[in-house]
Amino acid sequence: MSPSHTSGTATAHDVLNPTAEYLAFWRERHVCTLTTHRPDGSPHVVPVGVTYDPEAGLARVISNKGSKKVRNVLASQGDPQDGARVAVCQLEGRRWATLEGRAVVRTDEASVAEAVRRYAERYGRMPSPNPDRVVVEITLDRAMGRA
Repeated sequence: MSPSHTSGTATAHDVLNPTAEYLAFWRERHVCTLTTHRPDGSPHVVPVGVTYDPEAGLARVISNKGSKKVRNVLASQGDPQDGARVAVCQLEGRRWATLEGRAVVRTDEASVAEAVRRYAERYGRMPSPNPDRVVVEITLDRAMGRA
């Protein structure tokens, strides 16, 4: 998707090549939301920390393996290769940004370490050790917002 600028409306962004302003907004420290779907199809929206890696086309959320968001992803992803449809969003005043894609849960040490490193870089603090930590890794296919 290429950027299309219309005053007062959302702008589509290329998930792999976002504008400098859009990427800068995703590098600022903001609490975000993650929307997953419960087994009944209703949305489950929770506050999270999100990192955006446009070079890889990924967003990452660290979490406890027993959390509802992780259970929702696991329950709704169907084929583990396809992933569960999710969205992450952040806002500040009139600026906002949403990333959408397919999420899978990663448990391997390298994926978790990379997600923790990126979280610490964005949020300015290292999360406390957690042997039950996993990563909700989102392969992005849509980006929009006004940054």
